[in-house]
Amino acid sequence: MDYSTIFPKVISHAKEYGFVFPSSEIYDGLSAVYDYGQMGVMLKRNIADLWWKAMVQMHQNVVGLDAAILMHPTTWKASGHVDAFNDPLIDNKDSKKRYRADVLIEEFIAKIWAKAEKDLKKQARKKGWEVGSEEYVKYSENNRNAKKAKEWQKRYEDALASNDLTQLRDLILDAKIVCPVSGTREWSEVRQFNLMFKTQLGATADSATDIYLRPETAQGIFVNYLNVQKTSRQKLPFGIAQIGKAFRNEIVARQFIFRMREFEQMEMQFFIKPGTQYEWFKYWKEKRLRWHKALGLTADRLRWHEHEKLAHYADAAEDIQFRFPFGFKEMEGIHSRTDFDLSQHEKFSGKKLRYYDGETKESYVPYVIETSVGLDRTFLAHLSNAYKEEKVGKETRVVLSLHPVLAPYKVAVFPLVKKDGLPEIAMEIFNDLRFDYPVFYEEKDTVGRRYRRQDAIGTPYCITVDYETKEDQCVTIRDRDTMEQERIPISQVRDRIREKLDIRAVLKQI
Repeated sequence: MDYSTIFPKVISHAKEYGFVFPSSEIYDGLSAVYDYGQMGVMLKRNIADLWWKAMVQMHQNVVGLDAAILMHPTTWKASGHVDAFNDPLIDNKDSKKRYRADVLIEEFIAKIWAKAEKDLKKQARKKGWEVGSEEYVKYSENNRNAKKAKEWQKRYEDALASNDLTQLRDLILDAKIVCPVSGTREWSEVRQFNLMFKTQLGATADSATDIYLRPETAQGIFVNYLNVQKTSRQKLPFGIAQIGKAFRNEIVARQFIFRMREFEQMEMQFFIKPGTQYEWFKYWKEKRLRWHKALGLTADRLRWHEHEKLAHYADAAEDIQFRFPFGFKEMEGIHSRTDFDLSQHEKFSGKKLRYYDGETKESYVPYVIETSVGLDRTFLAHLSNAYKEEKVGKETRVVLSLHPVLAPYKVAVFPLVKKDGLPEIAMEIFNDLRFDYPVFYEEKDTVGRRYRRQDAIGTPYCITVDYETKEDQCVTIRDRDTMEQERIPISQVRDRIREKLDIRAVLKQI
């Protein structure tokens, strides 16, 4: 499947059906800021609820937290964000547009890899090679474009490792990368730009203190580590989970809600004894991948990406990447952060953040395994994964094949016509189900058109009340994905829906 052709349709569909709107659109919007509509907010909350259940409810040794967005400014000095949270930016002198230098280079390398992959598939079909065969692997290793991509990747990683901004600019010039707007290669020097939003706290301008909107939620967990550990009486290993907003002043924000200035993270910091980090790193890798698969993301669109260059605080790091319509990109990171964060906050605050082990009589700064997943990116992954166009006779139906537990509305109830007592029966069913599930009720248009609207927003089941219902007390239940219809008694509707929307079955897979 050519996923790249789907993306414009996904964006259009998201707005048309009330999932995502450009923020402040009546004022021409605000770049890289979006609002979630009536369908989007339900889907987003369902994803967050399933994450919370899987991380907190299903683990006795993981508890929750909701830390404030505004934090003492020294927090960000200790974490390194004040000095090192930067993006390399470059300007085109003709268009006056600003770009992230690393993104320009990564997109260039990705195009070379795409050419190599296309050529490999062509040769494999022509020669009849099986994927992974000796001939397949040998050709892929000797492919001209693959070699070229590896060479560029090596130069790029060396530039990043040495933080050499001049080398980054040289890469852009050597690659003959042009500005998408002006089409020229008139580039400025590369400069570093801090991504944190700055604001002020204070009654008057003279007495105001500079503070920041948090660029990540993790630091709220670290500074509360001791408070939570003592009040929850948790012993190591234990985790603290949080869902919350973060803010980054992205200069080059793109790809719809994939990269935004205001976004939401679902993070869990797992505190462990030093020396056990690789065991727990493996454990949480497996757990997190199973969560994504259990909610319907297909295995062919998920992969692991190991960090070749680790952050200064980490001794292991891998990302779960999803194949978005614009390529494989990070959706969740699993990181072994050692004791860097707590040690830094000890140093800058002067407060002890140690754990006393009653069994070994030791006192030490715990190590941390982090799982950090973007809620907005997960939302986009499910939207992209679920969007389908199918031929039904002479028509094309658009359907969102979301996992039923994630669907905004679980059930839609229709009377066949708006008369003869059918709406009253339908409303009774609606009122009975709404205590347990989000249910949609509609009387307008033909049943066929109503089915199509529910397909487009991902409603897994539709119940139709017709004239026979008055005689046999049965209704028709329709499945979104198969479009099959089944006649069942009204008395069995609740049990049938409960069976099909079993969250317990999902959680048992994780």
